[in-house]
Amino acid sequence: MVEVVARFVEGNMMRHVSTMSLTSSIGLMAIFAVDLIDLFFISMLGQDALAAAAGYASVVMFFASAINIGLSIAAGSLVANSLGAGKTVPAREHAFSASIFAIAFGLLIPLLALPNLGYLLGLLGASGEVADRAADYLWIILPATVFSGLGMTTVAVLRAYGDSRRAMFPSLTGAMVNGVLDPIFIFTLGLGLEGAAWATVAARFATMLMALWPTIRLYNGFAITRIGCFLYDIREGMQIALPAILATVATPVGTAIVTREMAKYGTDAVAGMAVINRMSPVVFAVVLALSGSIGPIMGQNFGAGRRDRVREAFYDAVIFSAIYVPVVSIILFLFRGQIADFFGAKGEARELILLFCWPLALASFFNAVIFVASASFNNLGHPSYATWINWGRQTLGTLPLVVIGGALYGATGVLIGQAVGGIIFALIAGWLSLWMITEQAHPLKQLKCRFQLQRRMHEMYQEVG
Repeated sequence: MVEVVARFVEGNMMRHVSTMSLTSSIGLMAIFAVDLIDLFFISMLGQDALAAAAGYASVVMFFASAINIGLSIAAGSLVANSLGAGKTVPAREHAFSASIFAIAFGLLIPLLALPNLGYLLGLLGASGEVADRAADYLWIILPATVFSGLGMTTVAVLRAYGDSRRAMFPSLTGAMVNGVLDPIFIFTLGLGLEGAAWATVAARFATMLMALWPTIRLYNGFAITRIGCFLYDIREGMQIALPAILATVATPVGTAIVTREMAKYGTDAVAGMAVINRMSPVVFAVVLALSGSIGPIMGQNFGAGRRDRVREAFYDAVIFSAIYVPVVSIILFLFRGQIADFFGAKGEARELILLFCWPLALASFFNAVIFVASASFNNLGHPSYATWINWGRQTLGTLPLVVIGGALYGATGVLIGQAVGGIIFALIAGWLSLWMITEQAHPLKQLKCRFQLQRRMHEMYQEVG
């Protein structure tokens, strides 16, 4: 059994930030890489209907993933706050409540979605053979939502304990299982698209097991709680989870807006945008990992009453991004021609890829600021701020600017407009986050009182028991 300590309330903050971000990004990169491999293997079957079916199915699956992401953010926030305050038993009870809720949602989602797949896929525009194949795929993979939900929640608990290394292993394990089983199920066993689905189910199960083992074995991370505390946990957790879910759903809305505007400039422009959308999460996985990695650091220090270290975590995360993003951008610039050649990009598509590789890649720094600010909102009692910032970024910060950019500079102007929107909302998010951390004492005090009330309830039940 590992001694449970609030690791982030002491020690060098930049080391905490860099370690958590880099280890989290490895798991993310593995997931993105496997997604690309999945599409590659499916495309090798030589049937356009299968690739289209996988695309439609992924949209339906995204909304289930958004719920799981929201629940995991809530679990990590509650557990980290309790650990920072030195309350290990409430931390374990928070983890138990979150895991039960994740299981419940994991069972409810397929029960609601599977009988209505025809309607849902029809809303997305799928019909005929494509809709049938997408439905077959979803009938296999949606019941595994319970595995992914519990796995993601448990990984968030591991990060809340500060165990970045073991929190990385579940994603890596899932990626390896998926990568190995994909060709076996798809080609050797001749299962085709359904084989890809079964490989994903196996990967989700393996991910869940790899997350649960160290959480239970090393940290005794779950403790059964009484019904009153469970209901209180759910209420507190949903105040974080619901805004986080809404914030996650905002991303595809922005992507759809940009894609629609890009479509006005031809298929080459859309192809270039597709390459950028798949390349960016891989090369900037560290930036995407910031929100999940900085949250436990802020949460522990906030629970410990160390607002000075919360502020330091914000600044160090921004500084870390200011170093990482330019380094990666320079690498992209140096190999921009080879990257465009690798994807066989020509004409408008090539021009867009070259523009992204320099200078628009630098705009990822501002995405990092938004991620860091969102983590502070989620862990310091104002998750609704993250929702407003993300929806504002993906709507007001996208639609008018990409339209204006497109009118002025064509397809390249669409990308420029999207980047400008990110800069504007990063400045707003960063200012709001610092104001909340530094100046606004009252909301922080309110949140601390809520956690203290919750702890008193836990302690009362323990004494009665």
